[in-house]
Amino acid sequence: METIKLNNGVNMPMVGFGVFQVTDLKVCQQAVSDAISVGYRLFDTASVYENESAVGAAIRNSGIPREEFFVTSKAYMPEMGYEKTKEAFERTLYNLGLEYLDLYLIHQPFADYYGAWRAMEELYQEGRIRAIGVSNFPSDRIIDFCYNVKIIPAVNQLEIHPFFQRDDELEILKEYGIQPQAWAPFAEGMNGMFTNPVLTKIAEAHGKSVAQVILRWDIQRGVMVIPKSIHKNRMEQNFDIWDFELTDEEMELISTLDLHHPQMLDTRKPSEVKRVYGFKDNPVVTSL
Repeated sequence: METIKLNNGVNMPMVGFGVFQVTDLKVCQQAVSDAISVGYRLFDTASVYENESAVGAAIRNSGIPREEFFVTSKAYMPEMGYEKTKEAFERTLYNLGLEYLDLYLIHQPFADYYGAWRAMEELYQEGRIRAIGVSNFPSDRIIDFCYNVKIIPAVNQLEIHPFFQRDDELEILKEYGIQPQAWAPFAEGMNGMFTNPVLTKIAEAHGKSVAQVILRWDIQRGVMVIPKSIHKNRMEQNFDIWDFELTDEEMELISTLDLHHPQMLDTRKPSEVKRVYGFKDNPVVTSL
């Protein structure tokens, strides 16, 4: 597994495993266990997913030393604010059954995320988090944020896929030394992603799947990825992207697919802001 060095010197795997919408705890634990057996070591969860306990159980039961894993979680809007985020962090560690996090993110660019960041900076300086970052922060907010915090985020987790490529935003993240990571790199298959003629032709040329081509495209752009699947054969496929490389011409062809606007989450759209605020009102403690 290839890694990338974050702006604080911590090495983070380029490919990880996401568990968004895997709400059945037994299914989630089995999926993470299967992913571990395939070779995944980066696992991405969040308090609002309500499956942190399943992720932690699979890691603890794997028999693999904790330090070989890279575990990410996130604090949601009800957990924003200095005191609330301190409490949220303790709740997340309890749910996971772990002693520290490798990466802790602000989940959305809303509510008192400046207060939350002060708490996260302290937790980082205490050594309880190896790196801190944000999620879903567009360029204007990330620039403003960087001017007003002591520690620049190590990661910005964003909607990035062939239909929303965010080239200009990636350049800004590069300018500030912030590593991009793509959530839902397949955009959940919307707009015929897996049957797109450009992607299928490239996949056939390499003897790979469209999913593998998309992940490889991300990696070659310097974007980390966290694909999700509960099917072990697809986990294996998503992990097997290191034995081929897309040509400059193929990268250019994929660039023509960009629709230049979000397909899944638009944090500047009032109805979407209302939706994410209503997604989950209160953080929970989960247990198997």
